[in-house]
Amino acid sequence: MQELPCAFGEPPLTARLRASPEDFLVEEILGYDADGAGEHLLLWVEKRGANTDWVARELAKFAGVPPVAVGYAGLKDRHAVTRQTFSVQLAGRPDPDWSTFPHPEVKVLAATRHARKLKRGALRGNRFVLVLREVHGDRARAESVLQQIAARGVPNYYGEQRFGREGGNVAQARAMFSGRRMDRDKRSLLLSAARSHIFNAVLAARVERGAWDAPLDGEIWSLAGSRSWFGPEPFSDELAARLARADIHPSGPLWGQGEPPTQGEAGALERGIAAANEDLANGLAAARMDQERRPLRLLPNNLRWRWLDDEALELSFDLPAGAYATVVVRELALERK
Repeated sequence: MQELPCAFGEPPLTARLRASPEDFLVEEILGYDADGAGEHLLLWVEKRGANTDWVARELAKFAGVPPVAVGYAGLKDRHAVTRQTFSVQLAGRPDPDWSTFPHPEVKVLAATRHARKLKRGALRGNRFVLVLREVHGDRARAESVLQQIAARGVPNYYGEQRFGREGGNVAQARAMFSGRRMDRDKRSLLLSAARSHIFNAVLAARVERGAWDAPLDGEIWSLAGSRSWFGPEPFSDELAARLARADIHPSGPLWGQGEPPTQGEAGALERGIAAANEDLANGLAAARMDQERRPLRLLPNNLRWRWLDDEALELSFDLPAGAYATVVVRELALERK
């Protein structure tokens, strides 16, 4: 992602991210509480250095149920300490003694009965507490950038996790669209990577034009907190007020069949980038993906920061589901490997 332009110029700091899992804390925000009754058990789980799929399989094994009986709302980073909810279907079964769960890197912190299985995507967002280590650079400018992030947000890029090791998922998507056979799970991952690549390219072009948090002619607007969108329509005082209070955001394409709904300058930009990635755009259309939209602007909620010492900076903020903490950090600091 280093080649994607930043909104506020060259990052003022260099730092190490994830020096240890404890430096990258993620807590899921479901947005609702358990029912207190039902055949499913909602588990509030803390994991360290473990991936979500593996934890789900181990929970199923311990409960004596098939893997399909376990649900979760979203994948969480392996190289982190994360807290998230899993559901385990226990129809006619008593609750297991989770205190004897055999993996020390996984702790079941709470268990409550619930009526329904937890489905993918059924979360409001995530809360992050990150510590940057070995921080060097211009602290005064870093303060200015943090204040700009708090006020304006950041470009809502897809993070590097979306693209696989060394970004290889896009090359594999191109191979798949050229006829290479892929299994179903892999196919879904590669379709997502192809869409994300086109979206990031559109967003990068708009960052370069200074229009990632401002409209272009022919804009389509995303409604905050939903997947709904509307437009195009002439930019008005009412739209300007809604944009200022973050009720709406400029949007970019999640490519699929048919033409994107944008017109004018926004539409020309999107069609030009799709043409430059013709194999991906045509492959997504052939796969019958629908044209959808994603906000170009990401606003971290409750953004706070404090210096723990001269070389350690702690950041905390909340993000909506589907957003990446790393795209917030990249505006502030180049990651030192």
